[in-house]
Amino acid sequence: MIEKRAAQRYRVFKGATITFENSGITCTVRNMSANGAAIDLDALVTLPRSFTLAITRDNFVRKCRTVWRRDRRIGLAFEQ
Repeated sequence: MIEKRAAQRYRVFKGATITFENSGITCTVRNMSANGAAIDLDALVTLPRSFTLAITRDNFVRKCRTVWRRDRRIGLAFEQ
């Protein structure tokens, strides 16, 4: 398989929150890079085009967009 990512991703297991339109959804960050992440959702939900990912314990907050999705696993790209 050919790797298409611009930056190497590192495995993590961190609780996080996706926020949009005054809503919050908990998720688990499974891997991260400087450019994006893969998350797992607890349930199937529809996400907007753009949203915020926050990992409270790391003081990490980034605007994101969905790049790919397979059921409850979602690949995110961090917006510049």
